Amino acid sequence: MLRLSFSMTMRDWRAGELRFLLVALMIAVASLSSVGFFVDRMRNGLNRDAHQLLGADLLVSADQAINPAWRAEAQKRGLTMAETVVFPSMAIAGEGAAISTKLVALKAVTPGYPLRGNLKLSQTQQGPEFITKLIPASGTVWIDPTLLSGMKLKIGDALKLGDKTLTVTQLIANEPDRGAAFMNFAPRVMLNISDLADTRLIQNGSRVTYRLLLAGKADTISQFQKWLQDSIERQQAKGVRLESLESGRPEMRATLDRAEQFLSLVGLLSAMLAAVAVAMAARRFMLRHLDACAMLRCLGQTQNQVTGMYLMEFLMVGLLGSAAGVIVGFAGHYVLLEWLGKLVSGDLPPARLQPALQGIATGLLLLMGFALPPILQLRNVPHNRVIRREQDAPQAMTLATYALGLGMFVGLLLWQAGDVKLGLLTASGFLLGLLAFALIAWLAVASLKRVRNLNSHTAWRFAITALQRRPGATVIQVVSLALGLMALLLLTVIRADLISAWKSATPADAPNQFVINIQPDQKEDIGRRLQSIAGDKIRNQTPLYPMIRGRLIQVNDKAITGETYPDDRAKRLVDREFNLSTMRDLPAANKLIAGKWYQESGAHPQAEASVEEGIAKTLGLKLGDKLGFDVAGQPVTATVTSLRKLDWGSMRVNFFVILNPSAVADLPQTWITAFHLPESDQHFVNQLTLDFPNLTVVDVGSMIKQLQSVLDQVVSAVEFLFLFTLASGVLVLYAALAGSQDLRMREAALLRALGATRRQLSQAQWIEFLLVGGLAGLLAASGASAIGWALARFSFEFEWNFSPLVWLAGLSVGATCALIGGWIGLRNVLNQPPLVSLREG
Repeated sequence: MLRLSFSMTMRDWRAGELRFLLVALMIAVASLSSVGFFVDRMRNGLNRDAHQLLGADLLVSADQAINPAWRAEAQKRGLTMAETVVFPSMAIAGEGAAISTKLVALKAVTPGYPLRGNLKLSQTQQGPEFITKLIPASGTVWIDPTLLSGMKLKIGDALKLGDKTLTVTQLIANEPDRGAAFMNFAPRVMLNISDLADTRLIQNGSRVTYRLLLAGKADTISQFQKWLQDSIERQQAKGVRLESLESGRPEMRATLDRAEQFLSLVGLLSAMLAAVAVAMAARRFMLRHLDACAMLRCLGQTQNQVTGMYLMEFLMVGLLGSAAGVIVGFAGHYVLLEWLGKLVSGDLPPARLQPALQGIATGLLLLMGFALPPILQLRNVPHNRVIRREQDAPQAMTLATYALGLGMFVGLLLWQAGDVKLGLLTASGFLLGLLAFALIAWLAVASLKRVRNLNSHTAWRFAITALQRRPGATVIQVVSLALGLMALLLLTVIRADLISAWKSATPADAPNQFVINIQPDQKEDIGRRLQSIAGDKIRNQTPLYPMIRGRLIQVNDKAITGETYPDDRAKRLVDREFNLSTMRDLPAANKLIAGKWYQESGAHPQAEASVEEGIAKTLGLKLGDKLGFDVAGQPVTATVTSLRKLDWGSMRVNFFVILNPSAVADLPQTWITAFHLPESDQHFVNQLTLDFPNLTVVDVGSMIKQLQSVLDQVVSAVEFLFLFTLASGVLVLYAALAGSQDLRMREAALLRALGATRRQLSQAQWIEFLLVGGLAGLLAASGASAIGWALARFSFEFEWNFSPLVWLAGLSVGATCALIGGWIGLRNVLNQPPLVSLREG
């Protein structure tokens, strides 16, 4: 049986029966295994470098100075310690007209840092790297290489941080606990912690992260972690986070998990379309082997033997196609690494065997689910088909036989998503999208009947008739190609339109500079400079707003923690400090949607709070709720009396919670402002930070450019995966055409016998391809535009203008893909003489 199955496989391969099935499997497996190899290497890199990513065995991170009792207990247990203090600040270089300023991520370190991993330095940007166990000497700093060009620095130059000037002595080539590159938009400046106080940068209202790094024996670390966790809960300490080897770099792991889910689902879209192509190819295989099965039955083979022979044949094809897909996926994952890998780590472990085995299993599951049902019908071919050729072929796959393929695909979807809820929602989205596209495509095909006689050209009528003669196949072709095209249009044309619409929705003079950490005694001077130094070049002035750092600790006299809320965003909001503010009048670009703005009256007015509607919804707040805040150890309680809607697109200073002035009169405050500064007037910021070194100036325009750069890399990677989707759509188009090739040959022979010319039939084919591709392109453009409108209207909240370029691109690309697929699928239909076709029929 095995030898016979192998002989049949080789015969079918030479006849070209299995090549398309092999290609469809390859694309499905390649799209998923490329993601599998990429994520596997990234995750293994995180696991391998867990110590280095923390810089320790245990990391305590807090937004207040580390509790001395924790440090004393760690020392008592014999643990090795180091500390870091991290916060954003302005760095100043140069003098006079050559002065330059830049927002940097300042990191002050103690001796012994890092406890795990290696800090690598270099003397030049392209120079050799070397490992050091030292930290910057007092009076010196080590900097990120990007600052050399960004601030026109070189080794040995002076860099001013706050009130202290330090000397640049080394470049930081690799910082083990830096984290992901896309989370670090400010270049690093590292200094000795003994110099930190002299800078006088940490003042009231400064956003500072204090970290205690610990290393020691595994059991000692585990015991101390348990003691520390109990201490945190007992003291109800807020803003403290523990990171261990098990949870090392949770933000990176969470980002990688989300990336894996998203990329896997993108790959599954390709696999889903490829599965349709597999099913169509298997059906064509079944129809072309009916006579062979009948002959084998006449020669004595049983139903089980016939089934076993074809199952072995398909198993061999499945293993070969899946293995080839794994090879293509392995090569493809280097493309993902090129765009995404360098955002996280540049030194990854080699690929393991597990993604390859998962890829092969995926191919076999798809084959089993979508190719097995039609193949199983071959066991039911009767003996008398050899004589009675007029007997109808077995019917197309019924809903019952399709249930196996559907079940396999849903199982694969849940496996790749890694989350039942996400997997089921995605499966529902796939199904609804397919049904919507199929309904529109069916209506469009049905409407072609009305335009059939609008053109007297014979080829035109032949093409319309061919499309309507096989409506099911036509709908499948259109939907599959449209899905692939829509994905690419969404990431190219629509993405560009969204960015353009967002830019046009933001005023040209919207603030692009935010100044924070303004101390009370600096307020008036800085306010005058904003009005006078830059004159009319600083437009759209906004006032200086007070900013108060406070932590939400109670709602309606009930203590709350991060565990109070199931939502991740709510947890993060409660675990960190809020930026509160106070003002008498409702700010510009704020609109009350519930309640009343406070009107202070009487000797002791009530403490009131106005809350932004989004955070109110996230935290479940409503009018009348009492909010309790901890502001620098002082309790503040205020009643929610209004809800506000903010215009986040205005780029002005906005606050989640605004308190009435009398409620916060005695609380420590700093000030914040935002203004628009033309690029040519950067000297204004340079002078401002030179005169007030404690200020932090955030260049929003520069940060948006960096975000756009990261976004472009991510989109490029996703576009690469969607190329598999488009290829799968073209495969389905080809499969539908190839599946009807025999019937088309007989139809063409009959039409030629009745007087139709070869040229007319050829033109009819090209018209048919153009109509299918054009319809798919229009459908894809409409779907992509609808998604773009929904994003603009409901997510970004700005006006959306439909661009004709989307439909033009959809028509062009759709027609091109259909012509390519159609030419490959039907290039031999008109090459056979009509007499031969009629005799075979």
